[in-house]
Amino acid sequence: MVSGGKSALIKTFFREDFIKSSTHILYHAAVVALSAGLALSLPAAVSFIDKKVLTYWSVIRNDKLFTISIEMAIAMLLILFFNYVGRNWKNKKLSKNAMAAGLVLTASTKGFFARRRIRKLKAKQGVARDIMIIGSTGFRTFADPKGEMYHVVQNCREAKIMLLNPYSEGASARAKSILNPGVTPEQFREQIKKTLFFLKGLKAVQKNIKLKLYSDMPLLKLSILGDYIWVQHYHSGLDIQRMPKYVFKHDQDHGSLYEPFYQYFLTRWGDPDIPEYDLTTDELFYRDMAGNEVKRERFEKMEPEGIASPLASYPLVLKNDSPPGKVVYPLMQVHRIHPRIEGFSRNVW
Repeated sequence: MVSGGKSALIKTFFREDFIKSSTHILYHAAVVALSAGLALSLPAAVSFIDKKVLTYWSVIRNDKLFTISIEMAIAMLLILFFNYVGRNWKNKKLSKNAMAAGLVLTASTKGFFARRRIRKLKAKQGVARDIMIIGSTGFRTFADPKGEMYHVVQNCREAKIMLLNPYSEGASARAKSILNPGVTPEQFREQIKKTLFFLKGLKAVQKNIKLKLYSDMPLLKLSILGDYIWVQHYHSGLDIQRMPKYVFKHDQDHGSLYEPFYQYFLTRWGDPDIPEYDLTTDELFYRDMAGNEVKRERFEKMEPEGIASPLASYPLVLKNDSPPGKVVYPLMQVHRIHPRIEGFSRNVW
């Protein structure tokens, strides 16, 4: 069964494509109309120049002040023109260098419209695709309903996510490095708990979610959405939200930075020292280089304060009109974190 949220996103994409196509058609029609208008008005313009401008010029051409003013105006226009050409040449050169590196976008996170644009781009690139994420807490990225990847994580095909271990030295050091009195290790830890709680809910509705918890200080925030990689740098002392986002696209150019960032994620994900978190049993388990499980250890139960376990309100029930052997999973209620988990129908097969 296709989820309601996913259907809404698909309809939104079709609507945006229709609007974009209509805009292109109107643009070309306007250009053709303007060209026709200029062509039809050309005889009248020539007649006006012949009768008016030349008459005025015969009167003022011997005026020295007017001549000097015209020369200064032309000089100013030439200076502006050559500066514009020079800047365009430099920008074109920089643009070629950026394209050679695979850079297709540099986005600021400041402003409502900028965040809205980023949210739409990530939804377009990540819905119904495999995604990979490295972050710190993940809460503002996809666990919060206002997060830019809130719908993407719910409607992706498979998600591999790496977050900070909330009890590691790296998490504590990262929280203390941010020069904001409101950011504390305890708050940092609570945000990670809420994110884990959110992912447990997705796992309960049969989403293909894999999670690993690393312990060192975060360096890069990566979001791999199909052929695009979004990159931010964890600057010491600054909130990640203040850092710009760089988007790299996969192509056949060997100079593209998409491949190194992609390999960085795979290297981190395949590190046998970084355990995977079992979202069902709340256990950490380690794998060897061949991918075989070698050890499990109990992890502290990840339940944010004042929120009941998601599995407690998630019983398995049989639908009366369902085929024999089919099990229906009612949508988990986690309204204390957010009003509802969008993107899933009430009954998910």
